[in-house]
Amino acid sequence: MIDSVLQLMREATRLTKSGRLKEATAAIQRAFGRATPTRTSASAAVAPQPSPGVLDGLVFEVDARAGAPAASAVGDAPAGAGAFTSGTHTEASLTRRYKLYVPPGAAGRQRPLVVMLHGCSQDPDDFAAGTAMNERAREQGFFVLYPAQSPDANPSRCWNWFKHNHQQRGSGEPAVLAGMTQAVMKQHGIDPCRVYIAGLSAGGAMAAIVAAAYPELFAAVGVHSGLPRGAASNVPEALAVMQRGVAGDGPTSAVPTIVFHGDQDRTVHPRNGEQVIAAVRAGGAAGARVEQGVCGQGRRYTRSAHPADASSASAEHWLVHGAGHAWSGGQAAGSYTDAKGPDATREMLRFFFAHPQPPLH
Repeated sequence: MIDSVLQLMREATRLTKSGRLKEATAAIQRAFGRATPTRTSASAAVAPQPSPGVLDGLVFEVDARAGAPAASAVGDAPAGAGAFTSGTHTEASLTRRYKLYVPPGAAGRQRPLVVMLHGCSQDPDDFAAGTAMNERAREQGFFVLYPAQSPDANPSRCWNWFKHNHQQRGSGEPAVLAGMTQAVMKQHGIDPCRVYIAGLSAGGAMAAIVAAAYPELFAAVGVHSGLPRGAASNVPEALAVMQRGVAGDGPTSAVPTIVFHGDQDRTVHPRNGEQVIAAVRAGGAAGARVEQGVCGQGRRYTRSAHPADASSASAEHWLVHGAGHAWSGGQAAGSYTDAKGPDATREMLRFFFAHPQPPLH
């Protein structure tokens, strides 16, 4: 079954390159209509690189209307230990489940919140294990919200970043993710100046969309192996930009942004990471501070830091040399991780907490 799916996806790639977009879309729908996606094995430090024909995020959307809200209260963590609890949120006629990490001693104090959007075939538990974000949250005292994509909305649990109805403020998945974030903020007294969002692959693409759509809510965004917002509005366009990047300039963003991308990523071309940064730096002064480095595990990287100026927000781009489509510095307990790379979790948190939202006057 898996071999047949790969053949169909390769056929879709060939058809797209030859301009036969309707036939390519039909091939993709046939592929995902007959297969149940499998999770990448987490037994190795680096999850197997997906075939270029297996397209993260390119699963057609199933139109399923949500029912009534099914809110679930999340209690305070017991003293001396964090808690990882479940809930649901309904917004814009959509319902999504989530997991929430509550740090120890959270009651009575305004804490930061980091929203983490998993990639295709992942779920909150898998993503939390691979990124080790809960461990950092326990050490540093912040909340972590992990929204879960519904298989009814996307059979591979990809966020629908490539669908036009999920790319705007006030509708679709951006609305439910922003509403979920605001509900958690209200329930737990989150510091409104320190709310951040990050994601991997399809989750990174959706994080860029949500942050730009709600800049008053999110103080900064992290995009790992993702794509710029507005990169595609249908499946064939998504397939093209994943392979080559966006043609021309896309919409700009005013939200401080940190990007991680492997230069050997064969699922999402690393040019997409450059274009996420370009959307933030559009009109900004030239002259990034560029640093070449080697992390403790021997992986080389290039870090380009762009300071904020009068016309654009600050941005930071980590190009990880030799890395594929995986969370840099991640843990083997989760899928799509690369233990050899610089620690994306720690670096994103450093960047986030250096960029609080200006207080309202």
